Amino acid sequence: MMIAACQTGYRTKTFVIAGLLAASLWGLGACNKPHADFAYIPELAEHAITLPDGHQIYVQKFEVTIAQWNACHNDGACTEELRPPAGHDAARTPATGLNFSDVSQYLAWINHKSRHSFRLPTSQEWTFMAKPVLPEKADPIFTDPDLRWASAYLTKGLAPRALKDQGAFSTSPEGIADLDGSVWEWTGDCYAGSGVSSNPEKCPAYYVGGEHIAVIPFLVRDPARGGCAVGTPPAHLGFRLVTDEKPA
Repeated sequence: MMIAACQTGYRTKTFVIAGLLAASLWGLGACNKPHADFAYIPELAEHAITLPDGHQIYVQKFEVTIAQWNACHNDGACTEELRPPAGHDAARTPATGLNFSDVSQYLAWINHKSRHSFRLPTSQEWTFMAKPVLPEKADPIFTDPDLRWASAYLTKGLAPRALKDQGAFSTSPEGIADLDGSVWEWTGDCYAGSGVSSNPEKCPAYYVGGEHIAVIPFLVRDPARGGCAVGTPPAHLGFRLVTDEKPA
């Protein structure tokens, strides 16, 4: 009986020590997890976006600027070098004229430099967070079906087209700026056409968010020449980052 009791006590003690050792190793791993480098963390909106399923995402307050983009270029990670229009400050002007491949270069760079995981929003996330600031679809000027073309002609292109500095347009209740501006933003959602598998490795086009959701081929930088949108083509192509975890 004494031997059995000793063996039981020994096993219990062994399990306790093993558990403490595992907890210590887990804690050591957590402590050794690199903290985000806030020198590369962009300014985020004041409040997280709570999606319909309850999941929260943290959204960059402004679109990525020319200055932020050129930091990637100067580091040798982004191919394109951008210049601000005359009279504009690179630190306050959205980076535009970028295709999906360009944006992917920046994402890889910023995730490495910031030691944090950023991504593009999905088209549904973009639509949800932009809804409070986008105008509702206007009623047609003419109700006669034969005059629908006239309604479209008179109302299309009413959204702003000129490239303006960050903060020139509306701010959402969560603190996200310029979702209703002249820059249409790349999302991470692939469009492959009806009946075609949307394999991210071979995706021909992606959704962009703006006045309406549009589809742009992944190598297009000038949307006026290569968009597949119904309605007014996007004026400028840029992007902003989102993350599923608050940087710490």
